[in-house]
Amino acid sequence: MTVTATFVDSDTIEGQLASARAAIADHATVSRIVLTACGGSFANMQPNEYFLGSQAREIDAVALNAAEFTSRGSARVDAETVVILCSHSGTTPETVEAAKYARARGALTVAFTFDPASPLAEASEYVIAYQHGDGKSESYVGPALILRLVAGILDDREGASFAKAIDDAVAQLPSLVPTARAAHAEAADRWAFESRREPLIYTMAAGSNYGTAYSFAICLLQEMQWVHSAAIHAGEYFHGPFEVTDIDVPFIALLGLDETRPVEQRAVDFLTKYSQRALVIDAAEFALEGVAGEVRGIVAHLLFNVVLRTYADALADHRGHPLSVRRYMWRMDY
Repeated sequence: MTVTATFVDSDTIEGQLASARAAIADHATVSRIVLTACGGSFANMQPNEYFLGSQAREIDAVALNAAEFTSRGSARVDAETVVILCSHSGTTPETVEAAKYARARGALTVAFTFDPASPLAEASEYVIAYQHGDGKSESYVGPALILRLVAGILDDREGASFAKAIDDAVAQLPSLVPTARAAHAEAADRWAFESRREPLIYTMAAGSNYGTAYSFAICLLQEMQWVHSAAIHAGEYFHGPFEVTDIDVPFIALLGLDETRPVEQRAVDFLTKYSQRALVIDAAEFALEGVAGEVRGIVAHLLFNVVLRTYADALADHRGHPLSVRRYMWRMDY
């Protein structure tokens, strides 16, 4: 896919973020938040659904695939609803339609995209145009900015105190990201060489990290490497999926820092007992000492995103299959 977009500077992004946050704070009533997108953008919504679900006292939150969001036709999408949307290019048809549908129902819409002139931007009331590509700052990529907006909503609508800690953590990403990548470079190369001919690789996580495992499975393995995969929720592992565990079945399991870490740890303990092909990535090793303790759990997924990309880059190299290669996507009508 070829997309041309204006690279948005940080001051402009800060202004867009502030405008969207102020609009939500000033909205008469906000009783629910819908986070909707498709593919990897949808995966980025899932940690924020977890954050709202675990911290909000009065606001309901749900993350939905954009096609399902419009298909459901829920009567609860109305003037008390904030709909947060994301499409990387801003051209995803289902997400653009979701924005139009939400506005027609009276909901307040906020779109995240790297192209401020895209159809999604035009269809939404407020737009936050994140950075992408050469010269980007890790503080101004989509997942970080969505998290900042959600933290601001919790502060403004419910009197929480997350926004400053989240803002401070996101400001550290330009140093945290390369450190995390470097720490995993050798392990990623080793794992990729060992896995280069694997036809199937499972991923597993829970809580705020499940979206990252899901994205790795459907985007990086299935879409970009044509490797069969499934994202398994660690809480569901013992209710069916653990039966596929065997000595030579490869898994990538994430251990996060949020309230669901014991759920992930239980699954990891079983997995590593019965499989010799289990790769466990632990957020406790992400050097997050400078991040406030109360937000480390939700911030960890931002580092899991880039660490897993390191493993995907290495796998693509050893398989001789660039991540940009597609069979169907953007090559035909579908």
